[in-house]
Amino acid sequence: MAAPFNPDRPVRSVDPLLSPADLKRFDPLLPAQERLVSGFRQTIRGILDGSDARLLAVVGPCSIHDVEGADEYARRLAALAHELSESLYVVMRVYFEKPRGSSEWSGFLTDPFLDGNFHVEDGFKASRKFLHHLVRMELPAGTEALDPVMPAYLGDMFSWMAIGQRASESNAHRMIASGLPVPVGFKNGPREDGLSRAADAIRAATRPHDYLGLGEDGRICVFHTAGNAYAHLVLRGSGDSPNYGSASISRAEEALEKAGQPQHIVVDCSHGNSHYDPAKQGDVLHDVLAQIEGGNTSIVGFMLESYLEWGSQPVRVGRGKMDYGVSVTDPCIDWETTESLLREAADRFQKVREDAGLA
Repeated sequence: MAAPFNPDRPVRSVDPLLSPADLKRFDPLLPAQERLVSGFRQTIRGILDGSDARLLAVVGPCSIHDVEGADEYARRLAALAHELSESLYVVMRVYFEKPRGSSEWSGFLTDPFLDGNFHVEDGFKASRKFLHHLVRMELPAGTEALDPVMPAYLGDMFSWMAIGQRASESNAHRMIASGLPVPVGFKNGPREDGLSRAADAIRAATRPHDYLGLGEDGRICVFHTAGNAYAHLVLRGSGDSPNYGSASISRAEEALEKAGQPQHIVVDCSHGNSHYDPAKQGDVLHDVLAQIEGGNTSIVGFMLESYLEWGSQPVRVGRGKMDYGVSVTDPCIDWETTESLLREAADRFQKVREDAGLA
C-alpha cells in the first residue's frame, strides 16, 4: 500500500548523478580538439565584431531525438559547410533539451529512449558522444541553454548558445550567460516589450556576476564571472507577429542602441517568423538577404530548422515506430530545401562581399 501523500515532503526520492568531471573522464576532449572548439568560437566572435566578413548560419533539426539520423544529417551538413565556407560559417543546431510547449517530450538529454523516463545519465553520455563526433567532423555545434546545469556537463563542446524566449528574462540565465565561453544569443520574448527585455538581458550578460552553480566535481560553487562580450540578439518573432522585416530590424537596432549594446542581430527564420510553417522559412531568409544586399550591416546571421525529411511527427514509444529523419518537435524543411537555401545565401552574400571589396 502506497504511503499517504505528505505535503511537507513532496519529493518522492533523490538519485545521485555523475559529476561533470566524471562525464568528461568518460568522454574527454583531447587538447587538439579543445583548440579546434576554441577556434570555432573565435570565428563566431569574429563574425560578431566584424573581423570575419562571413554570415553565420545556425542550421539543423528542431531537436535531436535519433543520433543515427542526426549523424547522417551532420555528415551532409559538414560537407556543404566546407564547400560554402568562403561566405557562410555554418553551425549545426544540436538541441538536446526542449522547453515544454506543444510537445510533452522533454528532449534527448533527459529522455533519450523516448519512453517518458528520466534516464538523464544515459542522455548526458549519449549527448556528449554525439558532440564529440561533431568535433571530429570539424562541425561547430550550437544549442539552447535551457537547464542551468547543462553547460557544466556539455558546455566545453559547444561553440554557440541561445537563451530562449522563455528564459531571456530569467536572472539565472543572464548570470550564467555572463560566464559562458561561447557567444550567446538572447531571443526576444513574446510580449510587446520583448525587444527591450532581450536588449536588457544582453546588457546584463555582458557584465560581471556572482552566482551559485555546479562545479566540475558536482559540488555547488560560487562563480565569479567577467561578463560575456559577445552576447547578441536573436529575432524569432512572437505569436502572430514576425519581426524579421526591415521595420522590425530597425526597432531591434534602436533597442540595442538604447541599451548601449552593439547592433548584432541573428534572424531565426523559423518559430514566430515563419508561423511555424516550414514552407515560409525560405521567404524569411530571402527577405533577410535582400536587406543585407540593401546595405544592412547589423544582421550577422540566420537560423533554419532543418532535417533530412520535411515536416514533423508525434513521439511514439520505440524509435522503430517513427519515421526516419523526421522531426519530433517543430516541423522542419527537408535536406534538399536546406541545401538550396544555403547555396543561395552563400552566392548572394558572396556578391555582397565582392561589392564591398571583402572577397
